[in-house]
Amino acid sequence: MMDTQYLFNVAVSIAGFLGGWVLNNIYQTLRVLDKDVRQMPLNYVAKDDYRRDIDEVKEICRQIFAKLDHKADKL
Repeated sequence: MMDTQYLFNVAVSIAGFLGGWVLNNIYQTLRVLDKDVRQMPLNYVAKDDYRRDIDEVKEICRQIFAKLDHKADKL
């Protein structure tokens, strides 16, 4: 017959193993997330950079339209 101390030791061992496995998975997931977050500036455009680029495109469009308006006046 199994004694209660043996059953307790088995239960604690299983719980310890499962707890360690869960903590290891959480740690690995956090490492992957940290790597992804550190890569974000290389993959995505910052809002300020986007606005600056759009402002440049709008200014170029204004210049083109101004030239076209002057051309239309000469016709």
